Amino acid sequence: MKTTPKPQIIDNFGREHTYLRISLTDRCNLRCFYCMPEDGIELADKSEIMTLEEIVSIAKIFRSLGVDTIRLTGGEPLIRNNAEWLIRELADLGVTLKLTTNGIILDKYFDLFQEVGLKRINISLDTLEKSKSVFIAKRDYFDRIMKNIHTAIDMDFDIKLNIVLIKGVNDMEINDFVDLTRNKNIGVKFIEFMPFKGNEWDWDKGVSKDEILKKVSSKFGDPEKLEDSKHSTSANYKVPGFEGNFGIVSTITNPFCAGCNRIRLTSDGKMKNCLFATAETDLLTPHRNGESIENIILSSIKEKKFSRDGMDVEMKKEHYEQNRSMTSIGG
Repeated sequence: MKTTPKPQIIDNFGREHTYLRISLTDRCNLRCFYCMPEDGIELADKSEIMTLEEIVSIAKIFRSLGVDTIRLTGGEPLIRNNAEWLIRELADLGVTLKLTTNGIILDKYFDLFQEVGLKRINISLDTLEKSKSVFIAKRDYFDRIMKNIHTAIDMDFDIKLNIVLIKGVNDMEINDFVDLTRNKNIGVKFIEFMPFKGNEWDWDKGVSKDEILKKVSSKFGDPEKLEDSKHSTSANYKVPGFEGNFGIVSTITNPFCAGCNRIRLTSDGKMKNCLFATAETDLLTPHRNGESIENIILSSIKEKKFSRDGMDVEMKKEHYEQNRSMTSIGG
C-alpha cells in the first residue's frame, strides 16, 4: 500500500500545498475568446515544452513533497501525443488524478480512465445553445461534446460542467444549467469572468455570486448551502430535491484564497504559485541540467502572496496584462 508523504510545500501563511495542476500543452482545438486572445498566442517551441518523461519525473518530486492530487489541464490536455502513457504513469504515483477538458475527444479515453481510476472530470461547457457555442469557441464541436458528456454521465464518471459567465452572452442560461442537476448527479460550476493577458476583461461583463444566487432563487426558491470541503474553490449549493448540485467560483467578488492548496506547472515547466502570478519559477531548466529542484520548489512557495498575487482589493490591468493568457497558463 502506497503512503502519502507529509506535506512539505508550505507558504508563509502556513498553507500546505498538496494539489498540483499540470498543463500538458498550450495548444487547444477551441478558440474561446475569454481564454485565448483574439489574435492568438505565441506558442512555445517544442524544445521548450516538458517531455512526457520530464512531466512524470517532476511529478514524482512533487509527490515526494506531499502532493496527493494532480489535475491535468491545457490548452486541451487530451490532444497531447501519447497522453495515454502519461496518464498511466501518473496514476501509478498513488495520487488522486483529475482532468479538465473541453470534451471533444473524451470518448477516446473512457476505457483508459476506468482502467486507471480517473473518475473526476471537469468539462468546459459555456452554453447549452449550439449557435452560441460556435460564437464563443470559434469552432463547431457542440454535438460531439454533448454526446461525450451524456456518455460520461451514463458511465458514472464524476462530472462537473465549468461555465465561465459573461453578461449578455450566457448569463441568461444560469437556470437552464441548474436545471440539468434536477435528475442527474452532476455538478455545475459557474465561474466569474477573470482577467488574463489579451482577453479584454471588464468587470462590467462579469456576473457576481450574488447575482447568480438571486437568479437561481427566483426560479427554484432558495438553494440549500452545502458544506464546502477544506480547500474548495467554489461555494456549493443544491436545489432541494435535485439530484446534483451547483457551485460558484467567485474569484472576483469573494476570493477563496485563505484555504488555497494549489500549485500550477505550465507546459514549459514553470511553477506558478497563483493563477494570477506574474512571477514564475523555472523548474525545467535546472531539472534538465541534472540539478535538484526540491529546494527550488520549497523556496518558490515562500514567495506566494496571500490573495490573487497581491491584488487584494482590485484587479489591476497593469498587473494581469503581465500574466499569460489562460490557455498558456493551464485551465
